[in-house]
Amino acid sequence: MDSMHRRAFPPRSNSPYESMMDVPTSPTPLAPQLAQIRQRFAAISPFFDEIVIALREAGVGSSAPKVGELFPDFSLPTADGGYRRLGDLLDQGPVIVNFSRGRWCPYCVHEVSAWAEMLPELARAGVRFVEVTGETGGGARALGALLGASSHADIAEVLCDVDHGVALSLGLAFFAGDPLLDYYAKNGIDMHDLYGSPSGFLPVPATFALDPAGRVRFAYANVDFRERAEPAEVLAALLAR
Repeated sequence: MDSMHRRAFPPRSNSPYESMMDVPTSPTPLAPQLAQIRQRFAAISPFFDEIVIALREAGVGSSAPKVGELFPDFSLPTADGGYRRLGDLLDQGPVIVNFSRGRWCPYCVHEVSAWAEMLPELARAGVRFVEVTGETGGGARALGALLGASSHADIAEVLCDVDHGVALSLGLAFFAGDPLLDYYAKNGIDMHDLYGSPSGFLPVPATFALDPAGRVRFAYANVDFRERAEPAEVLAALLAR
């Protein structure tokens, strides 16, 4: 990890994130949409590629829950001021738990929008959806608004992982390092403001499909934030068990 933290960050690229905040109008399939975003950021891909390599060499995300394991229970506040325990949601049936970086990340916006479009399919299958983000306040509510656009928004929850506590306990958070934090700051992205903490931690994007007993039936964790699990494939894997 030290080698990653010593790397120089690339020059500011005219705040490219600001141009990618539009909510996608056709969010599925997800992979082609993520590829389009990645192309827009092609100039800084080598910088992110090096960080991803360093994170993988350090084993970040490798200790996350695996298929066949019981997913640890947790309780977190909701984006609208409530409180939810995973175990209570599992009492109602299978649950898909999705960890993302937040509304500030264009990849996450497209991912959550894709899940919003999948909510009718999840509802027909009796599956609930939980979005976990380290963002609090406005950012978390904005993710909730993406899901709330669905006619089946009642099966979805946005939970605020304050200080990335749950993500850290699952091996799904890492210290970003000064080069990456400086790069984001120079592009108008203040992690302290977004996450309400100066810790410098970032979550690893991850998706887990859990049966009613809390056993993992699908697991995906990838330190390359530019890649995500395809929602339709996650649901298919859950229903195939």
